[in-house]
Amino acid sequence: MLRQRKNKSKTKESPSVVPPSRLLLREIVTTLLPSSSRSKSANPNQSAMDLPPDELQFLSATDILKESISIPKQSPRTFYLITLTLIFPLSFAILAHSLFTHPLITQIQDPYGSHTSQWTKLLIFQFCYLIFLFIFSLLSTAAVVFTVASLYTSKAVSFSSTLSAIPLVFKRLFVTFLWVGLVMVVYNVVFLGFVVLLIIAIDTQNVVLFFFSLIVVFVLFLIVHVYITALWHLASVVSVVEPIYGFAAMRKSFEILKGRARMASVLVFGYFVICGAINGLFGAIVVHGGEYDYGVFSRIVVGGFLVGVLVIVNLVGFLVQSVFYYVCKSYHHQGIDKNALYDHLGGYLGEYVPLKSSIQMEDLE
Repeated sequence: MLRQRKNKSKTKESPSVVPPSRLLLREIVTTLLPSSSRSKSANPNQSAMDLPPDELQFLSATDILKESISIPKQSPRTFYLITLTLIFPLSFAILAHSLFTHPLITQIQDPYGSHTSQWTKLLIFQFCYLIFLFIFSLLSTAAVVFTVASLYTSKAVSFSSTLSAIPLVFKRLFVTFLWVGLVMVVYNVVFLGFVVLLIIAIDTQNVVLFFFSLIVVFVLFLIVHVYITALWHLASVVSVVEPIYGFAAMRKSFEILKGRARMASVLVFGYFVICGAINGLFGAIVVHGGEYDYGVFSRIVVGGFLVGVLVIVNLVGFLVQSVFYYVCKSYHHQGIDKNALYDHLGGYLGEYVPLKSSIQMEDLE
C-alpha cells in the first residue's frame, strides 16, 4: 500500500510533457507573427504610445488619429481645462473674426463718403486679432505638447503643472516661430509674385504665361505651403521635448520629416479642408445668414455648433502633431530616453535636472 501511494504521488508531481510537435508549432507561430501583432494580442487595450519605440513607425495616419483622440482619456480634467481656457478662445476668435470685419468691409465698399475711420478701425482690429491668434496658438501648442510628453514619460499631469511650464516653453516656441515666420515671408513674396504674374497673363491674354503661373501657384499652395506648415508644427514639438529650438529645431524637424512627408501632407491638408469647410459654413449661415432669411436663433445655434466642432478639430490637431513626432522618430530608428525626457520636462517646472541628462536621440540599431 505504501509503495502504491508513493507511486501515485510521484505521478501527480511529475510535470506534463509537451509533445515536440506542439513545441515546434509554437516556435513557428512566434517567429512568423509580427512583434506589433504580438503586443496587441497580449493586451488589446494597450495604447499605441505604450508600444516599443521601434514599432511606432508602423502607425498609419488613421492609427495616429485614433491614438490622438484617445489621449485626453488619460487625463480628462487637464485636457478639459486646456480646451476651455486656451483652445476655445482661439477657435472662437477664428470664426468670430468675420462677424466684426464684415460690417466694416461693407461700409468701406460704399462708394459715397469718406472711409478713413473705417479703414483705421479695420487695421487696428486686424492687428489685435493677429496678436491674439499668435499668442493663443503658441499657448495651446505649449500646453498640449507638454502634457502629451508628460503622459508619455508617466510624469504626473495636472493643469497647474502645465500652466507652470508654459512661460519657459512659450519662449522657445516664440524663437522657433520667428524662424518659421521668416520662411513664410519668403514663401509669401514668391507666391504673391506669381499671383501678379497670373493677373498680368490674364490681362495680356498670354496663354503660355497663364498656364505656367497657374501651375506654379497651384504647386506653391498645395505642396510648399502644406510642407512648411508640417515643418512648423513638427519643429514646435521638437522645441518642447528636445533641448533645441529656433533654427536648430527647424533643421531637426526637416531631418525627421524625411520619409514621412507624404503622411504629414495628408494630415495637414485634411486639417485645412475641414477648417475651410467650417469657416465656409459659418460665413454663409452666420455672417451672411440675414441675406438668406436665416433667423437670429438659428444663426446662433449653428454658430455655437460650428465653434464647438472647430474646438474639437483644433484639439485633435494639436494632439496629432505630438503623436506624429514620436512616429517620425521611430521611423528613423531613433529612440527617446524617457528618463532624460522626464528630467527635461521637470526643468520647465524648476525641478532639479542632472547634468548628464540628455534627450538626444540614440539609434536603436
